[in-house]
Amino acid sequence: MSGGVEERDGLDGSDGSDSFGGSDGSDGLDGFREVQRLAYACAEAVAAQLRPGTTEREAARAMRVWAREHGVRDWFHLPFAWFGDRTAFTGFKVPLQFFPTGRRLEPGMPFILDLAPVYGGCTADIGYSGSLGPNPLQERLMADLREHRELILREVRERRPLRTIYEDVDRLMIRQGYANRHRAYPFGVIAHKVDRVTERRWSPRIAGFGAQSLKGLASDALHGHRDGWSPLWSPYRMSDHPPYPGLWAVEPHVGFRGTGAKFEEILVVTETDAYWLDDDLPHVRRRHETDTDRTRTASMTASMTGASTGPGTAAGTDTAAGSATGSDTGAAA
Repeated sequence: MSGGVEERDGLDGSDGSDSFGGSDGSDGLDGFREVQRLAYACAEAVAAQLRPGTTEREAARAMRVWAREHGVRDWFHLPFAWFGDRTAFTGFKVPLQFFPTGRRLEPGMPFILDLAPVYGGCTADIGYSGSLGPNPLQERLMADLREHRELILREVRERRPLRTIYEDVDRLMIRQGYANRHRAYPFGVIAHKVDRVTERRWSPRIAGFGAQSLKGLASDALHGHRDGWSPLWSPYRMSDHPPYPGLWAVEPHVGFRGTGAKFEEILVVTETDAYWLDDDLPHVRRRHETDTDRTRTASMTASMTGASTGPGTAAGTDTAAGSATGSDTGAAA
């Protein structure tokens, strides 16, 4: 890439493609892991401060302040915050509706925090879903998003066209009983390419997006148009090509009856493989903790069943274990 994007260690775009690997045998992407973890730490810190009456604008401002205090000076885009039915983009028709509003948080209300900082010349774009107090519906949506994380990785590794993967995500959401809400984003994107950005003393922004990042994305779009690929992963013909090597910020977003949930994280695509940049992220840890809790509950239930009924109750044990994991299936309705 040219323009706002500098020459890259481990992301050498001189031949129009990306390659990975440091001289020490690593993938050369530790800077991107660092900024992605920084972004999630920011979202978690601000989420912990949310209270009834907090507005979207106040939450977005808190993320900007936290990030600045931790060394962020530039952005792919400034932070967004969506509360209540705005997490499902209810009624969204124009881009201005994505920007933070005066909507106030209420007990039990879902929220999504989204930020895309540039740090050390590396870019991340993350989405963090939560609620002010228990919200079983949003928790269910987040649990069902694990299938989308697995599907996307599997089909990118199979080198299926990006447009086809998008359609498969759509079909999975329909089977789960949910609506596709990332289709409401500009160009209906489920993902976009991210990269290194030249750091400058003055970093202007255009409509909330960093000028240097937009310059690099535009350069990618021009090169992609020439070579038959797009840096925007959409449901349209421009994405009807195999996964292009590089770093992709992927954000499947589901909605159900005015509640929305999503995750957003970096997917690394190479010429021959793909992998999530980091598995030590809040939504992944939450899933592992839930799996551990369910396994422990099933084991305790099986032990209690065996103790109360005596020998020869293997079938009953299987039933107990099955009922403990059955909540993973079916739609949120």
